Amino acid sequence: VELVESGGGLVQAGGSLRLSCAASGRASSLTAVGWFRQAPGKEREFVAVVAWRGVGINYADSVKGRFTISRDNAKNTVYLQMNSLQPEDTAVYYCAAGTSLYSGTYPWGRPDKYDSWGPGTQVTITS
Repeated sequence: VELVESGGGLVQAGGSLRLSCAASGRASSLTAVGWFRQAPGKEREFVAVVAWRGVGINYADSVKGRFTISRDNAKNTVYLQMNSLQPEDTAVYYCAAGTSLYSGTYPWGRPDKYDSWGPGTQVTITS
């Protein structure tokens, strides 16, 4: 599965952005799509994950109540709506494809549980 992110940009604190992750190739093999972010000098950090079929969503505590992940299976696209953005949200945001059996207890927060990654999109929040 190939993934491409879009929608990043530069916004002021308190603003919003919506990121998109478009999947191509063997999208039928997807079981989950996750969003991660990586700030300069820091490790890649889990943001959110959504099951590709059925219900199943999980968020990092740092974004709960501000970010919303959703999917459009007809378009093979996953979205990340980001509201109330803060400077600490500045990072490169990546989406990642998972093909393992989806369950709420699977460690989707670990980057090594994903099979392919997009190139990333830069999000910069100014104070």
